[in-house]
Amino acid sequence: MKIVISKDAVMSGLQMVHGVVNVRPTLPVLSNVLFQAQDEKLWMTTTDLEVTMRCAVEAKISKGGATTLPARRLLSIIRELPADNIEIEVDEKNSASISCGASFFKILGLPEDEFPAIPKYDGGTTFTVDQKVLKEMLQKTFYAASNDETRFILNGTYVSFKGNKMTLVATDGRRLALTEHEMEFPKESESEAIIPTKAVNELLRVLKDEGTVKIHMTKNQAGFEVNDVLLITKLIEGTYPNFKQVIPGQCEHRIPIEREAFLAALKRVALLTSDKASSIKLTFGKNKLKISAQSPDIGEAHETVPIKYMGKEMVVAFNPDYIMEPLRNLMTDEIFVEMTDELSPGVIKCDVPFIYVLMPMRVG
Repeated sequence: MKIVISKDAVMSGLQMVHGVVNVRPTLPVLSNVLFQAQDEKLWMTTTDLEVTMRCAVEAKISKGGATTLPARRLLSIIRELPADNIEIEVDEKNSASISCGASFFKILGLPEDEFPAIPKYDGGTTFTVDQKVLKEMLQKTFYAASNDETRFILNGTYVSFKGNKMTLVATDGRRLALTEHEMEFPKESESEAIIPTKAVNELLRVLKDEGTVKIHMTKNQAGFEVNDVLLITKLIEGTYPNFKQVIPGQCEHRIPIEREAFLAALKRVALLTSDKASSIKLTFGKNKLKISAQSPDIGEAHETVPIKYMGKEMVVAFNPDYIMEPLRNLMTDEIFVEMTDELSPGVIKCDVPFIYVLMPMRVG
């Protein structure tokens, strides 16, 4: 294999795929990126056997071929090279010579046939969605997924294509984020899946604000195709919990709050929380919301935000990170906090199809 490629092209490809590579892979070849040079394109592929990422970049190919090279080390080398064309030549022993200006490196690779086969998603159903729509929906929900390995079914984002809606849900049992998007598809195409969090994180790096993404769904895996980038992931097996039953019906109070002002105040007050006192207290009073934190080993903080509220005084405590995360990932100027009483779940909504349910903490 012998190619000439710009630094920008090979960097963009390696940055796209290297996140899939595990720090401590189960097989040596899983540390590597598969290079396949053909048809004036260099295809790069990485996998951890659960998630596979593949992309193509333009290159001048004088001799086609394939090999695998250490992904992270190669990225470190390319990053330090001058902004110029890079020549990569691989011999029959999978030894790669990398030349750029006065710089020369030789790194040892492994044969292509040791690299796992790229998964296929034959059959199943295909949906086409605007990249921006899917990206914003993932941003509104992914953070609420669990990272507790004992609750494996919650370690991802639930995706449903039913009733002419695409629905995304994530929950860890203490909070739940849900968003919907109306779209048309045949009833026989209806399907659902749980996408692992690692795949969701990689997908968020791929999606842009323009163009479409093709979503291929089969029984045990999903593929996301964006131009010359392909992400394939195994799905989390099992039945997702009935999330609809935890969403409160009617709430007693619906309170509009300016999102950025609320978030900024929460950030400041949260500086005075600690491991021993990890909650923030919200006191809803006449046209004002008092946000306070008190830690016996640090001190206390409080701040007041103006709101439109004339109901009875309510005091409720939440985990500050849990209440700030949806505010960070929403773009609307105003959000609505729905409350019934101090012990019932709090709900955050906005003027787009989005619901966030958060369980309160005990008020000391």
